[in-house]
Amino acid sequence: MLTDPLPGTLDVRKAASRGATVRGMLKPLDLPRFRDLLAADEGVVEAVLTLSRDEEGRYLVQVVTDSEVTVTCQRCLQPMPAQLHTDSTLAVVWTDEQARHLPAWLDPVIVAEEEYSLRELVEDELILALPPFSYHEQADCNTVLADLTAEPEADEPPKKSNPFDVLAQLKPGDTHQE
Repeated sequence: MLTDPLPGTLDVRKAASRGATVRGMLKPLDLPRFRDLLAADEGVVEAVLTLSRDEEGRYLVQVVTDSEVTVTCQRCLQPMPAQLHTDSTLAVVWTDEQARHLPAWLDPVIVAEEEYSLRELVEDELILALPPFSYHEQADCNTVLADLTAEPEADEPPKKSNPFDVLAQLKPGDTHQE
């Protein structure tokens, strides 16, 4: 397991020319947009970014992530663990025009400056990897839902309130004089 944090930024052109590999660990709190989609702050994200150039001179970044995070079950609305894995190869381009001319198997990453945020790149991949809906196993959700809908056990039946009780308090009491 990785223990070093992922560097914040990197000059992707220089790193790709050298064939660099960058590894690091992140926590959901390090990725605010991704964290907003989770049920808890706990978790770990391991990322490996391999930068290279292909035979046509394109700058490529292979992003592989493995993460253990907590999401919300959409059936019972309780937290549940989720494991996410991504493996994407992206082409680094500087303009929309360059992005339009990429082959279909490459997704573009538009880099406006020399330094690019690796955390944002990893965060984007994790957001795309999240399933649209997460569910516990049916039996687990049924147990949780049964617990939520169960009637509380009581020795005596609950007393129903009478809406006219308020009026009884307003009624003058018996003040008979003998």
